[in-house]
Amino acid sequence: MQKQRIGILGGTFDPPHNAHLILAQHAYEQLELDTVLFVPAGIPPHKATTRTTVEDRLAMLGSVLEDNPQFEVSRVDIDRPGPHYTIDTVRILQEQNPESELFFIMGGDVFRDLPNWERPQEMFATAKLAVAVMRRPGVDGHDLRPDMHKQIIPGLQDHTIMLTSPLIEFSSTEIVERLINGKSVRYMVPQPVLEYIAEHHLYQDK
Repeated sequence: MQKQRIGILGGTFDPPHNAHLILAQHAYEQLELDTVLFVPAGIPPHKATTRTTVEDRLAMLGSVLEDNPQFEVSRVDIDRPGPHYTIDTVRILQEQNPESELFFIMGGDVFRDLPNWERPQEMFATAKLAVAVMRRPGVDGHDLRPDMHKQIIPGLQDHTIMLTSPLIEFSSTEIVERLINGKSVRYMVPQPVLEYIAEHHLYQDK
């Protein structure tokens, strides 16, 4: 029986936006995944707080994933106390899906920062986790390589897959700044998220 292939896409999703969905869709297709798990953070260890509540972020994320059977929300970092380090998240997901192949999906900027994560060497020691990195033509250049961290995280290059995606260049921070300043984010976030933000008066001040 063929193992199920599961992608893991973590983030605060505060708010979720179209770049998140594009990244997930391209990874789904290029890695031939069965499912992409969107894993919203509780309170990330590098942040004192999030802009909105867990309930708001879950509601916004759920509203844009409900019509796609290949995309699911995982509460693995919501239903446990913090701090929420990625290595602990991955171990729980491995325990929940012992017969599956897991692929941690990230952008090139996140891949560059891997040595600064909590216990990155341990994360890949068992070789049960592959890293799928979105490399954008003309943006990441030649400095983004599977072996760029080989001195710090031995063996990582053997489990790194470089993907290509026309990833849109904007972030949740930029979206929030536009909302605060009264600018449109109509083509940056899905319509259900726009409606939720307006209905609940989110991101109105700094």
